[in-house]
Amino acid sequence: MLKGKSNNMTSNIDLNNIQGDILSGLPKKAETFYFFEIDKNHVDVFRARLANVVPLIASDKSVSSGREQIVAHKKSHSGLLSLAFANIAFSSKGLNKIGIDAAGAKDSGFTSGMLPDAKELGDAGTSADGKPFDPKWVPEFKKGSIDGVIVVAGDCERSVNKKLDEVLDALKNTVNKVINISGHVRPGKEDGHEHFGFLDGISNPAVAGVNKDLSGQGPVQPGVILLGRDGDPVTDRQGWTKDGSFLAFRFLQQLVPEFDRFLELNAPQVNDPAVNTAELLGARLTGRWKSGAPTQVTPLHDDPKLAADPTRNNVFTFDNGNQEKCPFAAHVRKMNPRGDIDQVKGINPHRVIRRGIQYGPEVNDRERKQHKTEKDRGLLFVSYQSSLENGFQFLQKRWANATNFPPDAPPNQLPGFDPLIGQVDNTVHNEGQRSMTGSNPQNVAATLDLGFQVWVVPKGGEYFFSPSISVLRDTFAKNANGANGVHVNEKGVNEL
Repeated sequence: MLKGKSNNMTSNIDLNNIQGDILSGLPKKAETFYFFEIDKNHVDVFRARLANVVPLIASDKSVSSGREQIVAHKKSHSGLLSLAFANIAFSSKGLNKIGIDAAGAKDSGFTSGMLPDAKELGDAGTSADGKPFDPKWVPEFKKGSIDGVIVVAGDCERSVNKKLDEVLDALKNTVNKVINISGHVRPGKEDGHEHFGFLDGISNPAVAGVNKDLSGQGPVQPGVILLGRDGDPVTDRQGWTKDGSFLAFRFLQQLVPEFDRFLELNAPQVNDPAVNTAELLGARLTGRWKSGAPTQVTPLHDDPKLAADPTRNNVFTFDNGNQEKCPFAAHVRKMNPRGDIDQVKGINPHRVIRRGIQYGPEVNDRERKQHKTEKDRGLLFVSYQSSLENGFQFLQKRWANATNFPPDAPPNQLPGFDPLIGQVDNTVHNEGQRSMTGSNPQNVAATLDLGFQVWVVPKGGEYFFSPSISVLRDTFAKNANGANGVHVNEKGVNEL
């Protein structure tokens, strides 16, 4: 196993060395996640062929350049510019297979993988005497065979598939597909909105010294996202981890007709007859209107102009101990409880950068009429962080699933579960009734029964490490003995 040397934290970040999805995000109308297993009989060849993959990996710098090309193209051309970008990440199993000691990343969640974590995350499943918890995931994520993921995003499915083929051709016969999951943005005005209809990705944090800090984004230290940088909670990781980031992937189905029906049947009664009460309930469960406008700023009516202004749509803090404008359990409040706890010590260490994309078709008339999901749709969720324990795992387990968070709620107003992603995680099968307070702005102490059904259903996932490009080239792309210069002839035979 290669262990490397300990990191030295520095202030200058080479954006040519950071994979592009982490800090800037890959531009996309379509995206695919190709989960692969490294052929155990061709591990050395795989590592040799990684050298051919490196030039195909998009850096933060190349992504920024691509965005500039897109802007220029829009000024003088109709249609979309044909562009696609690829990134790659490895599971702990995959790193160990190629001779990299995954334990050197010093993250227990990454080392163990997501499958053993499923029960504590709250995923529904089965528990049998003497057997590990078996989540209700698709089989491919339960085999334990995923060594890595190739992430490709671009302007259309054709461009994405072409780029994916380039990467796979560079790896040739050294990997086998475990599962390939593709997504795309929603059509027309719904572009940027997830399937429940809410604008997504508004409140990612700015990274100090890297991203432009828009009002209300709350900049975080680089080490909250990148390993080995100022703000990284772990100071003794192995050298190969520097400037990488942990990627948490979740395959999340969304039960849209059922969610919409719940809003219709449980809409609160308010004094203002102009209020669409079903939309109001949806906004209060989320903490934002579908446009993205925060209920903390505009509690009874949507404000699309506010939502469209990036200098204003994040400028707010919650009223500590008060949920008249935004419920304690609202999704955006659970994920970023600004004003409820200390920003620097209590919130910033747990910030993540969210990526991902929607998958599946739009809701059809039959589903809408019967209030029942027939076609699979949802979100391919991705988050980047320097610590899974502080990031994704913490947000799901300690905040979304915790009925007593935020902590300063009045005694008669137990916050309850995050209504969108909060899962019951303390029963045999992780199934049970959920509830929250604050759904009715005129009676915030009233409890809303969310029922036994969840509207976001986890179907699988895994934890990965997205290495820096230099580490991918200089450390991962070697043979199992740690030597460079592995050559592969036309028959696929190693030649040292």
